[in-house]
Amino acid sequence: MEQEYLIKKWLNNDLDPQEQKAFDELEESAFYKEILVEGKRFKNQNSTKVIPFEELNKQLKLKSTQNKNWVYTLSKVAAVVAICFGVYFFMFQNNSVEYNTLLAQHQDIVLPDESEVVLNEESTLTFDKKTWKNEKKLHLKGEAFFKVTKGQRFDVLTEQGMVTVLGTEFDVVSRNNVFNVICYEGLVSVTYQNKEVKLPPGHAFKVIEGKADEYSIALSEPQWLHNMSVFKNAPLSEVLKTLEREYDVKIKTVGVNTNILFTGAFEHGNIENSLKAITETLHLTYEIEAKGLVVIKNAKD
Repeated sequence: MEQEYLIKKWLNNDLDPQEQKAFDELEESAFYKEILVEGKRFKNQNSTKVIPFEELNKQLKLKSTQNKNWVYTLSKVAAVVAICFGVYFFMFQNNSVEYNTLLAQHQDIVLPDESEVVLNEESTLTFDKKTWKNEKKLHLKGEAFFKVTKGQRFDVLTEQGMVTVLGTEFDVVSRNNVFNVICYEGLVSVTYQNKEVKLPPGHAFKVIEGKADEYSIALSEPQWLHNMSVFKNAPLSEVLKTLEREYDVKIKTVGVNTNILFTGAFEHGNIENSLKAITETLHLTYEIEAKGLVVIKNAKD
């Protein structure tokens, strides 16, 4: 049955039982009945005469609009509350401090206890400033050099292991399958797979592809602080990844064993010189085929 037909008959009190049932099932029937009741209660309105259909329909549309406006207003209030809560959480509850570096970028950082950190390229360092006083924990992805204020102690957590320090200078690398810790001053404790290794000055601990090893160094600080990368018995794959990060290039190897070990260094700032320092030592050749692409081959090929 048509809605308008039912409403007109309802206003005239002329619905049969079947029509009355159909009218009661209308979505707006409750609104119509409420409007009719309110109309009868209007001031000085003593007559029980029902209002015309056109007027009733007009009131229904007005009521529907008011309800929609109320819902819209409520939604705006809810949105404002959500935004305010978000701002409050960010300003007062979010106590995480995060530092990030891009390719070929270093960043100097001073921690709350005056310890100093130099964050190497493509690295992330985070800590909780609220709990720092009682629980000094740093989370590192990438590489960083730490110069800890004497008498201060904190932990550096990485995906591969944890480094605990007390008034010392050390370097930590945690990239992909490489975990490397070098102690330059003081004493460093490294925890790897639930085993603890203590490193005095001049000693280092390295894990590559799950294989752990200790070795010694003769340097007083990381050479990347002076725009130079130094390697000792490092897989060629690790050396090439360092080269890619430094110069923002993609290196492709053809017929080259990337597991061979490299001991040497290259200075930053000139990709040609860096490539020569690596390839000539290992009897390889290189070719810069296009911007951002370097191909390295075996010299015999």
